[in-house]
Amino acid sequence: MAEQTALTRDTGEPGRPTAVPPVGKADSAVVRDALGVGLAVGLSGFAFGVTSAGAGLTLLQTCALSLLVFTGASQFALVGALAAGGNPFTAAAGAFFLGTRNAFYGLRLSQLLALPRLVRPLGAHWVIDETAAVSLAQPTRRAARIGFTVTGLTLYVLWNLTTFLGALGAEAIGDTNALGLDAAGPAVFLALLAPMLRTATERAVAGLAVVLGLASLPLLPAGAPVLVAALAAPAVLWFQGRGALGDRPGRQGAER
Repeated sequence: MAEQTALTRDTGEPGRPTAVPPVGKADSAVVRDALGVGLAVGLSGFAFGVTSAGAGLTLLQTCALSLLVFTGASQFALVGALAAGGNPFTAAAGAFFLGTRNAFYGLRLSQLLALPRLVRPLGAHWVIDETAAVSLAQPTRRAARIGFTVTGLTLYVLWNLTTFLGALGAEAIGDTNALGLDAAGPAVFLALLAPMLRTATERAVAGLAVVLGLASLPLLPAGAPVLVAALAAPAVLWFQGRGALGDRPGRQGAER
């Protein structure tokens, strides 16, 4: 854990390092950062509400998705596939696959946060990209808990409120496609995704996923291209592994 990690400082005497505790972060700073993330992302619930209503879902169905699923990418994938005329089971499979990444966040956050047993089921519902990012950026467990709680609460309340307002407004407008609002969901998702692509591997996975998705779009039923695009990650990692393995004989020969 972050708070159990000891740093050392040279005291000028050989063999006598001095332990330096991890530098804490003011609670107000953590709350400010968490609120910023929650407010910025929570407003995109408008886009989901509009997209969902445009896909033919009722106001109740749209709000139920945000309340019970609460993972933006999966929600957009589901309603996007349905809007394209996809099979509900195929659409649900694509949404489920995207949502599995939260399980991997949960493995790390369960150790970092160490929440009491009684609140873990509630905490699990808030394990998403934003809460994981804010929590993992904190230097101590206390700060991580504050960041997780404030981000999760702010985002959950605002996302569901804006989902309701967006769906309600879309129903009043009528045909959202005529105004181009059907593109709001994908646009928001891309805007959230782009800043996360920091390494060459992440950019390679994203680029290959786009190619696979677009190539399979005219060949497969709606919802299935999402599953095909998911093959980008293992494909890129496989090619990287082959490159690493291919370098070993050369290195070993040079060492000899």
